[in-house]
Amino acid sequence: MFNTIEIDRTNLTIMGVKFSDLRTLDSTANAIGSNMFEGFQPTAKGIEIIRDYVTGKISLSEVVAFAKQKAYV
Repeated sequence: MFNTIEIDRTNLTIMGVKFSDLRTLDSTANAIGSNMFEGFQPTAKGIEIIRDYVTGKISLSEVVAFAKQKAYV
């Protein structure tokens, strides 16, 4: 089954999570979409974590820690 997520390129949001620019939104949406084919089910919190990693706000080790804590749920 194919699931969709809400992407609003006008307001620069994915599932309500705000992005600063279209390029970051598109690259994040592409990464999320690729992972969804492998069974990933995104949440708004998970998208925030991915956005913060892509923009350099958090490190890879912090992403791993969030994943271990299941903070993306």
